[in-house]
Amino acid sequence: MSATRRLFCFGLGYTALALARELVPEGWEIAGTAREEESLACLAEGGIAGLVFNRERPLAEPSATLRGTTHVLISIPPDAAGDPVLDTHGDDIGAAAKSLEWLGYLSTTGVYGDRGGGWVDESSNLAPTGERGRRRVKAEAGWLELGRAHGLPVHVFRLAGIYGPGRSALDAVRGGRARRIVKPGQVFSRIHVADIVRVLRASMARPDPGAVYNVCDDAPAPPEDVTVFACELLGREPPPAIPFEGAEPPEMARSFYADNKRVRNDRIKRELGVRLQYPDYKTGLRALLAGGD
Repeated sequence: MSATRRLFCFGLGYTALALARELVPEGWEIAGTAREEESLACLAEGGIAGLVFNRERPLAEPSATLRGTTHVLISIPPDAAGDPVLDTHGDDIGAAAKSLEWLGYLSTTGVYGDRGGGWVDESSNLAPTGERGRRRVKAEAGWLELGRAHGLPVHVFRLAGIYGPGRSALDAVRGGRARRIVKPGQVFSRIHVADIVRVLRASMARPDPGAVYNVCDDAPAPPEDVTVFACELLGREPPPAIPFEGAEPPEMARSFYADNKRVRNDRIKRELGVRLQYPDYKTGLRALLAGGD
């Protein structure tokens, strides 16, 4: 195992930054990519070496960039053409296999599709209902195949709906964006970003190449219940209930409502020893409010 721990993140978004910011004070060397030049100065202030990357602008010197990297996190979603990281730098990552101790690919529980409110686990068949889910299934398969071909320690994390500081029902209520759309029987699984970081770190400490993990809390719940609870915490009246049929949500939101399932998280507890800090949305929202987020 390398004495120097170096993480490279393809896509320093909300979740990857949460992980990076926790590792920097522990002496990790962190580098990664952003979509725009404007983001690089902010990353540097946080002790993160940033590079611009997108499909039209791949890394100029990938071998040098990845040299000595011990851990890689992929958080860039696939597009209509495929997975941009796999397509442009899959071979470069494969060539760095000797130094890599862990590679994590952030996917979504959307790969399971609609189960009519039933339960799924990591062994359930993949039956996505929309194009975004189908892209994720293909990307997962591509990363796992790259791992087999090059001996890479690839791990797949299927994330439920992410919330956390600056991105929660509390923020939607405060910003006047909250809607209470009611679709009888509909439930969603969620996960606090801090618990995603907890799972990723547990996996990094205990690599199991080829493993797939669901990352969600213990309590799938109707989305309208989360909105009502956020309003209660803030002392505000909840928005009026709107039947789903007449709600006309944005296309992205409508795609979420197309899937109705409950996601099991036993594997992260059993195999990684993870104990969730926020096992349900009420615990998570109360903590965010107490922390001023």
